[in-house]
Amino acid sequence: MLIGIPALLGPDFLATLRAMGHGDELAIVDGNYPADEHGRRVIRADGHGLVAVIDAVLTVLPVDDSVPQALFCASVKGDPSILDPVHHEIIAVCARHAPGKAVTPLPGDAFYGRVKSAYAVVATSEPRLYGNFIVRKGVIYPREHA
Repeated sequence: MLIGIPALLGPDFLATLRAMGHGDELAIVDGNYPADEHGRRVIRADGHGLVAVIDAVLTVLPVDDSVPQALFCASVKGDPSILDPVHHEIIAVCARHAPGKAVTPLPGDAFYGRVKSAYAVVATSEPRLYGNFIVRKGVIYPREHA
């Protein structure tokens, strides 16, 4: 256990987040997602829901502020205008950690393509369909910059 580090972020998970560079993307996917097929690196977060994992990750991972879009979710049946309850929860947790950054819904093929090129994929036990998310890592600015 560490002070200020969410307990669900184990050693391998933290090492992956730390190894990511600016602009690298992390996909956090539901229990139905083909994580092993699409991921170059797969982190298992069995027993945890999607929103809890996103909340833990965004506690320690900076969101990229150098691009207009850095947060993404899967869309329902390929239609970015439809949001399920899980998407509203994703938006709420992102608003707490990355105020002013919108979550962009992506149609299936665009989402899958982005996951396949992500630095790593986190496989959760989220039971809800379309409970999939991508975050693009930003930088931590030196104190004198803030």
